[in-house]
Amino acid sequence: MPTSRADDPQPTPPIEPALEDCCQSGCDPCIFDIYQDALERYRLALQEWQARHPPPKPVRKRSPR
Repeated sequence: MPTSRADDPQPTPPIEPALEDCCQSGCDPCIFDIYQDALERYRLALQEWQARHPPPKPVRKRSPR
């Protein structure tokens, strides 16, 4: 059963960290690694959401005869 967009909002992408957010200390995981993981989860969630909410089919206009 399709769900409404109000009940199932589109996922939002993670906020990309700025270059200066990295401390350059070789952290494991680095803030950019965490961002990449969040970005992959977002992309997967967006694909799943798009499958639940396909775009509307275009309305075909009848040509005059």
